[in-house]
Amino acid sequence: MKGSVDPHRGRLLIMGGAAGPGLLARFIELAGGPGARIVVIATASEDPGWAEATYLERFAGAGSARALRITTRTEANDPGVEPVLRDATGVFFTGGDQERITRVIGGTATDSLLHELVAGTDLVLAGTSAGAAMMAGTMITGGDRPGVSADSVRTGPGLEFFPCVLIDQHFGERGRLNRLLSAVARYPHELGLGIDEDTAILTGAPRSRNDRGGGGCFEVLGSGAVTVVDAGAATDIAVPPTGPIALAGARIHVLPAGYTFHLTGRRPVAGTPAAERERAA
Repeated sequence: MKGSVDPHRGRLLIMGGAAGPGLLARFIELAGGPGARIVVIATASEDPGWAEATYLERFAGAGSARALRITTRTEANDPGVEPVLRDATGVFFTGGDQERITRVIGGTATDSLLHELVAGTDLVLAGTSAGAAMMAGTMITGGDRPGVSADSVRTGPGLEFFPCVLIDQHFGERGRLNRLLSAVARYPHELGLGIDEDTAILTGAPRSRNDRGGGGCFEVLGSGAVTVVDAGAATDIAVPPTGPIALAGARIHVLPAGYTFHLTGRRPVAGTPAAERERAA
């Protein structure tokens, strides 16, 4: 249905960091509740053992939860990864350093298998903080200079689970509007999403890396907001190598929980996809 998240393909739950019990419970529910089989991947973390233990405890309400330790490309290409991921109903990437995820997993058998599963099964793929940033095709890797300029943001290739967007995390808490504006000005074909802590977007997974639809829309969940920066209607963009960027006519939306954003047409709507279907019925 138009504007709905297709239940017959994977879903992406992309969290801005510091996910509270409500968002984690929603992940468990989406993955099957008491029957959920969750796999935690802490590749991004400097201390994967601690991160794994922390989230395994938080996912105690699932049917089962286990860690999949992937800290090297050899481990990411190990044939033993496949049965673990194929059995999972939910896969969760922890926070840390998003470049560590792409450096270790990018292009490996694990990367290919996760794309296959989210495109062709009902797997729920979730990530928080670094685990959210890596979902994009163009990944924000850093940048904390003041102002809106080319050197206010650093970017690199992400894993392209949600290829039509740029994702920044801990957004309101760390004052990252300038760097998201800088990133969107550099990549105006991408939609900028700044996700606050304890906040997430839920969307259908693209069916392939060439599908930029993300299920047609995303729904905002959690206690904060998602800031959407859309340069599609911008009348002028100039990105000099030094000095301030010009970005005229871009649109900014700030969407709390209960809002849906339609990727086709790039428009926000008050209400969830389910509520929209009820109104249309």
